[in-house]
Amino acid sequence: MAYLNANIPMIYSQIKREYLYDLKEHYGEVEDCIIFGLASITGRPILFHAIMENGAVFYRLPISAFIQRGFTADQVPRMRLDELELWNCFSYYPSVTTFDLLEGSSGKFFGKDKKKHPGAYLFTVDWAHPESNIVDTDHSEIPHEHKCAHILALENGNYAAQPNNRILWDIPSFTVKDEVPDWKVQTSEWNVEDTRKWKTEDTDKFFYDIEENKND
Repeated sequence: MAYLNANIPMIYSQIKREYLYDLKEHYGEVEDCIIFGLASITGRPILFHAIMENGAVFYRLPISAFIQRGFTADQVPRMRLDELELWNCFSYYPSVTTFDLLEGSSGKFFGKDKKKHPGAYLFTVDWAHPESNIVDTDHSEIPHEHKCAHILALENGNYAAQPNNRILWDIPSFTVKDEVPDWKVQTSEWNVEDTRKWKTEDTDKFFYDIEENKND
């Protein structure tokens, strides 16, 4: 788990040039870039790092700053940052994972506009608290507060960062039911060592307390 900055799978992309000019000029223009990393700051959206064709690197841009290659600026609908990414970062300690099951899969996320936005999976960002000697002022490990962010390349040319409860994935050989679950938010903190009903033997036996059940 990284602190603040993390590598991500490289994304050959385009950057909206107005983000290189503090949103003051060059609207409607794009240039090629490679997104190669991210910064995670508590209370801020995921911020991405990109290198341009002139060799310059620009740090800490939101996901709304980029569109996919193969699209022109006028083809890609302008979506607000809070539509593309639902939650801010949950801590300064991000974990970046590309899950094999989801890699190459597509899905759709349910937006604030009540519409479905289809896209392809890229990778996942998750958060946790690093160690007990640092005061935990975040809520990355509170069951009912925690969210991850799956990074998607949307069919409309945008990118998005959405949590599990906003996405339905399409795996043709398995996801054959066409329904939105009515599940409840997870609130339990699971623990296998919080009972007083069992203790280990106070011996030097390697396989302690293993007695065959005669009823099996």
